[in-house]
Order: sequence, then C-alpha cells, then structure tokens
Amino acid sequence: MKEAEYCLSQYGVRKTTVDELVKRVHIPKGTFYLFFESKEQLFYEVFIQFHDAIQDKLITSLTNTEEQVTPQKLTDLIYDLYKMLDGSFLLDLMNEGEMDLILRKLPPEIMKQHTEKDDFSIERLFAMIPELKPEDSKVFSAALRCVFLSMLHRQEVGEDVFDEAMRVMINGVVMQMFGGDDHDLRSKSAIQLYKKALYRRN
Repeated sequence: MKEAEYCLSQYGVRKTTVDELVKRVHIPKGTFYLFFESKEQLFYEVFIQFHDAIQDKLITSLTNTEEQVTPQKLTDLIYDLYKMLDGSFLLDLMNEGEMDLILRKLPPEIMKQHTEKDDFSIERLFAMIPELKPEDSKVFSAALRCVFLSMLHRQEVGEDVFDEAMRVMINGVVMQMFGGDDHDLRSKSAIQLYKKALYRRN
C-alpha cells in the first residue's frame, strides 16, 4: 500500500500503470490481479485506509476524552478531521478529477460496502454519546459526506470564508444529531459569511 500511495501522490492515476506498481513491489503481474481487479481498485484501498484512519482518530478522541461531549466539542473533533484531509495529497487528487477516474472503474458493490461501513461508523458514534438522537443515523452519515464533498468546491464558495463555512455546516449537522435547536451555531459567523458571499457576487 505504501508504494501505491507513493505512486498515487507523485504520478496520479493516469500516469501510474500496473507494470510500474508490480515492478516497485517485486511481484509478478499475475499476482497483482489475484488481489485487485484493476489499479483503480488498489488506489481506492489507499483512499479507504486514509478514510478509516480519520474515523478511527475520531473514535479514539471520543474514547479518551474525560469531559462531556457537547455539540461544540463534537463539532471541533469533526472539524479537525476535515483539516487532516485538507492537508493531504488525496484532496489534490479529488480536485484534479483523479478520484472520479477511480470511482468510475469500481464495481457497484464496492461503493455500497463503503457506504454501509460509513453508516456503521456513525452508529458507533451514536452509541458512544448518549445525548445523540439516533432516529436516522444513515441520514446524518450522508449529511456529513455531503459536507466533506463540498471541499471540491472551495473556490466557488470562496477561499477566504471556506474554513469557517465548513465549521458552520458541520455544527449544523451536529446540532441536528443532538436533536436540538442550535443556539450555539455561531450564527454571527453564518451571517457574516452570507454578507461576504453577497459582496463577492456584486
């Protein structure tokens, strides 16, 4: 996986071949296809490993915290995960359309498995925090995916306000997870973001 990650970060999906991959790890090409149907499937596993590491960090942080997990605390933890992705080479791949190349070549069942795994992780999150309202954890799982996918539209949203906008969106989802109205939703920030967006359009 380390060699796959290196090739992915240095050369991208288009310029990396199966021949190059097997050469770097010193295995026959036939052996590669015993484990992966395509290079895209291997690269997707690289993405999944990073994704799982981020989710594990959240679960570990929640497990180790000695204070009550409030909406603001959970917002901060999820926002920190966003910053981890923001500083990784995977975000560059997503912005350059390389991730789309990977996803197009994947069998539908693999994508389904990933979504189900995401949903299970959210269910674990709900189980760890008694204050959460677990009526529809799958919806919240999808909502957080939507929030993170907005990273692909940073320029359209506005570089100068994007990080704060991301925090506002995360906080909105978190407050709904807690089942309450958001009296701590950084409403002033939301209003400022709206005014900046209007100013930019004019």
